[in-house]
Amino acid sequence: MSINSAMLAGVSGLVSNSSALAAISDNIANVNTTAYKRNQVNFANVVTAQAVKGRYSAGGVQAVTRQFVGQQGLITSASSPTDLGISGDGFFVVTQKANGLTAADNRAFTRSGSFSVDADGFMVNDAKLYLQGWPVEDDGTIDVNPSDLTKLKPINVKNLGAAVRPTSNVVINANVDKRLPTAQVDLTAYDPTAQATSMAGYADDQNTIYKPDFTIEMNVVDSTGGSHKIAMSFIHDPNVTNEFRAEIYAIPGDEIDDGSTSGLISSGTVRFTANGAFDKDNSTVFGALGADPQIVLGDSDAGASPAWATNLGITGQTINFDLTRLASRPETSSVTQVNSDGASVGNVVGVEVDENGVVSAIFDNSEIRQVAKIALATFPNPDGLTPVSGNAYRPTIQSGEFVLKEPTVAGAGQIAASTLEASTVDLSAEFTGLISTQKAYSASSKIITTADQMLEELINIKR
Repeated sequence: MSINSAMLAGVSGLVSNSSALAAISDNIANVNTTAYKRNQVNFANVVTAQAVKGRYSAGGVQAVTRQFVGQQGLITSASSPTDLGISGDGFFVVTQKANGLTAADNRAFTRSGSFSVDADGFMVNDAKLYLQGWPVEDDGTIDVNPSDLTKLKPINVKNLGAAVRPTSNVVINANVDKRLPTAQVDLTAYDPTAQATSMAGYADDQNTIYKPDFTIEMNVVDSTGGSHKIAMSFIHDPNVTNEFRAEIYAIPGDEIDDGSTSGLISSGTVRFTANGAFDKDNSTVFGALGADPQIVLGDSDAGASPAWATNLGITGQTINFDLTRLASRPETSSVTQVNSDGASVGNVVGVEVDENGVVSAIFDNSEIRQVAKIALATFPNPDGLTPVSGNAYRPTIQSGEFVLKEPTVAGAGQIAASTLEASTVDLSAEFTGLISTQKAYSASSKIITTADQMLEELINIKR
């Protein structure tokens, strides 16, 4: 009967507009939710087959919910370096727990990048979802797998141990006075390997004739973060122009196993050109003529010479010297600057994320250690994802299979630190929709009251 169909059409209008109101309410409530994607209820008419010619049966309306998950929100500035916004395609991979993850545990996908570091060192967002990434291996490589979620691990920036970087480079900026001292030294009996007469073994109370004319001291860091002092000393050779006898040794000497206790690491000559520049090709302090300026110290237990002392229990290292700023001029010997690149034991004091998604821990000794690379998941149809609590999504048949990508690679978006993606809700559009939905709801209710009055008239015919 047409009146009954009209009443049912009115009911469908009430139901559909109620759904529209619910979607608008959700949008307005989440106008400040990070990376929230607005929903919209569209309407589609329902057509009922006309059984009798000349009579019309109303079909009504049905609500169809549409998500705009793929819509890009405005990238806004944020104060925290762990706040992450995605500019372009892709979702962060997150889990509800950090420890004991198995292949059976659900993974979710979100663009809500309001991450912070919790008490255990994990990166977690406001919804308590843990950020996943490919860990950096001990050799510095990253095993990137585009389809295996189990390769991803929760990113932890605290349980890394202390950061240590042994010294491998020393830059010396100094001047060695090229003028011969008043009391010239006879170097005929000079033997750097004999402690009693070597510069390395010299002590003020010995009062030997081989006291260095000039000494440069430098600090180096070993493999465990310990600090040691190494010196490079010079004594004029009166028989050769612009040449010095030189030794490199440790202070104190017992830190080096060299067959004695002098701490001698290397000895030989240092030659300067007529212009006062370091002449590597005619110097032997680092080995043969022309040898690269470096010293090699063996492991504590290597049995080599020279090597770190056995009682230190540290790994050997090679130290390269930059002597391009070592000069010999007729001026008083002086050290302008000695720089070494080692870093002693440091603790994590900060986190940084670059545009390629590499998460690095910053230590208080100025060391930066890469921890993991954030993975971005892309979908053929992101609007087909199903929402879950925490402003996250799960894949469906409509969304298609995910593909894990590195940020900025193969169409994946760029990650920007200290930014957040804003909600895509437009309040003016939502308020306009609120008014039209209210009017449509009232109109649908009027259909029901009118149909009711007509049925009442039909019933009264019998009276």
